[in-house]
Amino acid sequence: MRLATWNVNSVRARSERIIDWLEKSDTDVLAMQEIKCKPEQFPREPFEAAGYELAIHGLNQWNGVAIASRVGIENVETSFPGQPAFGKPGQEPIVEARALGATCGDVRVWSLYVPNGRGLNDPHYAYKLQFLDVLKEQARQWADAPTALVGDFNVAPLTTDMWSEADADAETHVTPEARAAFHAFADAGYEELSRRFIPDEGKYTFWDYKQLRFPKNEGMRIDFIYGSQALADKATGVTIDRDERKGKGASDHVPVILDLED
Repeated sequence: MRLATWNVNSVRARSERIIDWLEKSDTDVLAMQEIKCKPEQFPREPFEAAGYELAIHGLNQWNGVAIASRVGIENVETSFPGQPAFGKPGQEPIVEARALGATCGDVRVWSLYVPNGRGLNDPHYAYKLQFLDVLKEQARQWADAPTALVGDFNVAPLTTDMWSEADADAETHVTPEARAAFHAFADAGYEELSRRFIPDEGKYTFWDYKQLRFPKNEGMRIDFIYGSQALADKATGVTIDRDERKGKGASDHVPVILDLED
């Protein structure tokens, strides 16, 4: 099985590019984040024509997660138990469309879009830490089965995962608390598999659109694949497809691809 994660930054704007990539990469399961649409707005036809079933969770033009699979989709969940809610002051908090679970083949896949945090004094930062903590405790209960926690974690866990820790746009990605919350998944029985196969510094998965970040290679490594031991034992390789950041209409993230033996 080939399993990939990709923050596509609007599936409607990039559906043609996503389908082209699925076909040329021969990917079986793609977990997407930031689809930025409701299920009824999702461009289903090209995915289905390419042989993929879909699970989609989106509430509005923000956030949103989806899974495309050509090895089946079963037991879909649109949140994990206890998933924290968030709302602006004066608004009723809601459980945002940031997590989607489905069984694809014999792997339980969770497509995850961890809150950004926005700023150290913003309520969104506390929400981010709570989201990671609750997810970790739930993931601990799934660790005996082949489970993949994949997506945009909005954390740069090592200093080498940031072009510059002075980047003001990433202050919530590099705090000791955020990094500890990310690394805590190892204590819950998971291995971050991209690091096993791609330990090199400078292997980023995100480059902002502004200030020529991509040509200068001023990026961040914030998209990851955590696997339970039952999944990690089957891992044979990971690739970061940097070329998908090139050209017109690219997302600001690129796919991270995990290969698993049958």
